[in-house]
Amino acid sequence: MIDGLIAGRLMGDASRRVDKTGRTYIVARVLARNKADEEFIVNVIAFDDAPCDALLALADGDALCLAGSLTPKVWTDKQGNARPSLDMVVTRVLTARDAHRSGNESS
Repeated sequence: MIDGLIAGRLMGDASRRVDKTGRTYIVARVLARNKADEEFIVNVIAFDDAPCDALLALADGDALCLAGSLTPKVWTDKQGNARPSLDMVVTRVLTARDAHRSGNESS
């Protein structure tokens, strides 16, 4: 398992799903960039209440940082090019709203 911290923007809205046992979870996609300005799609899944609630409170295009376990993957685009992607099981979500609240608490 690789622990990672990803910063990017939400692609579309996060959505709630229910597994066969009735447990809810959240899935989302995040667009992240590296230093070379290459784009990576991060497929996100969250199970715990705090990250699920945080993801559902965001809208398409909102900036966020995610912490959790990463699995690197490769997919092929329509032109046949191999493209990198990541799957992440999220344990923490940080948004600009969180940073603003933290700044207010210290004053």
